[in-house]
Formats: sequence, C-alpha cells, structure tokens
Amino acid sequence: MTLNAEEIADHPALHRCVRMQALAMNQAYQANPRLSSVFATQQRWLMAHIGLTLHFRRDPSDYRKEATAARIIDAIRQHQVASRNTADAFIKEMLHYNFIEVVPADEDARIRPVQPTPSSLEEVLGWMLAHLQTLDGLDGANRLSLFLARSDALARLQPLVADGLLSSRPVREPKQTFSLFTWLNNGGAVMDWLISGIDPDHAGQDRIPTVVVSIGDFGGWLKLSRTHLARKLRDAEEMGSIGWLGQRGQSVMWVSRDFYNEYMTAQAVKLAIIDAAFAEAFGTQADS
Repeated sequence: MTLNAEEIADHPALHRCVRMQALAMNQAYQANPRLSSVFATQQRWLMAHIGLTLHFRRDPSDYRKEATAARIIDAIRQHQVASRNTADAFIKEMLHYNFIEVVPADEDARIRPVQPTPSSLEEVLGWMLAHLQTLDGLDGANRLSLFLARSDALARLQPLVADGLLSSRPVREPKQTFSLFTWLNNGGAVMDWLISGIDPDHAGQDRIPTVVVSIGDFGGWLKLSRTHLARKLRDAEEMGSIGWLGQRGQSVMWVSRDFYNEYMTAQAVKLAIIDAAFAEAFGTQADS
C-alpha cells in the first residue's frame, strides 16, 4: 500500500526521517558540490530528470531513438521547464564537467547520442536511496532492499518518478519561501542544511532555531556568493520566514514554523510521487 502526501505529511516520524534525509543530501553535497548542485536547483533538477528519462527509455536497438542533446532540449521545452537557450547551456555544462558524455555512433555519424557518466548515475542512485530510506522509515516497509536487489531498479524507477514530478503542480509551482530558495543556485542545499540542523522536538515552535550563525561560513560551505545568499536570506527575513535570535551574525538563525511546514509539505509531495512510482515499477512487494 502506497503512502499519499497527506498521510506522509501527518506522519509523526516524518520530521526525524526527513532530517536524516537532509543530512544524507548534505553529505553528498560535501563529497561532490558541483555534481550535487544539479539536484539542488529546481529548474536544473527537472532538466536532469528529463534527460535521464530519455536515456533510460531509449531503444538501444534503434539508433534513431537514442537520447541526443537535441531531443533532450526539445523535451525540456515541451515540458515548459526552460527555454531552448537555457536547456542548451545546461547540456553544454553537463558535457563540460563530464556529467554526461557523447556516445560513438556506429550507424549514423550525424546522430550523437549522449549518456550520463558513472559518477552522475551514482549521484542519482544516492538521491533515490535516501528517499526510499525515508519512506521505509515511515511505514517499516522494505523498498530499499528490494530496490538494491535489482540491477535494473534505477532504470525502471527514475522515469516514473520524473513523470510524477513533471506532472505535479505543487512541484512545478512551489509556494512562498520555498519557491524563493528553489530557484536560487544550490537553493535545495540551503534548505537541506537549515533543516538538518533543526531538532525535530522544536518543530512546533513559532521560531525554530537552526545551527546557522555566520552567513559567510554558511555561504562558504555551499560555495555560494555571500552577497547573493545574504540577499535571498534578507528577502526571506522580510517575509517573516527566517530571522536571528539576537544580533545578526552573532546569534543563531531561526526559521518560521510556516517555512518549516512548507519544506515538510514539499517533501511529503515528493515522497508520495516516489512511492507511487515504486509501486508502479515493482508492485506492492515492499509492504511491511
């Protein structure tokens, strides 16, 4: 039986499970900031999922249906995720940093398929494992072990997850403060870092303390411009979503209960999409 977004959002274990998930995302970011940043910005995250979907759903027996840069760009535009120029720049960046690579074409040299490199697939795998572990933590099921037991698990599951993400209005149109950070470079990492430092026992407070004191140290860890980050944080502060318990830069930053709940609601929506995709890919074998 799958969990829907409302059940996940209301689950008493959600706060602790999502905190562990955020810590896992932080560790991945620290290990490879540039690659992890692809999954830390809303637009880039969705473009990456589109490219991966075309790769996993390609027909290896028909070279005319391979995933190419042109087909990925067209799919990104069709899903209204980004303009052609933005999508083209994204593909070029992925090639430049060896996150994707051109595959030699045997039949037609004019067709230049691209595919994710092993390091990129490892990043996607880690992202998927962290979320399956969260779901298992909520209901005691065994999605993670079933996933790890199949060599084709990522190829089966990722396209279905992408379908759910791209068709979800809450994912495509996040609200208020969450939206403020999702379009910031590494904004997902900003939120994960804030949430990972929150004691779930404090979640009911109006002003929930984090572990952040220095914006400079915060931006340095995230490889973000201090000026750019400070501007976004000031926008969030003006919305009443964050603040400092004392003097700015010399006291702990807090996040509002509304912002915290926005983050948890967004996680619940995403986790429900992943759970529905898992059930479609593998059936209900994961029941506890």
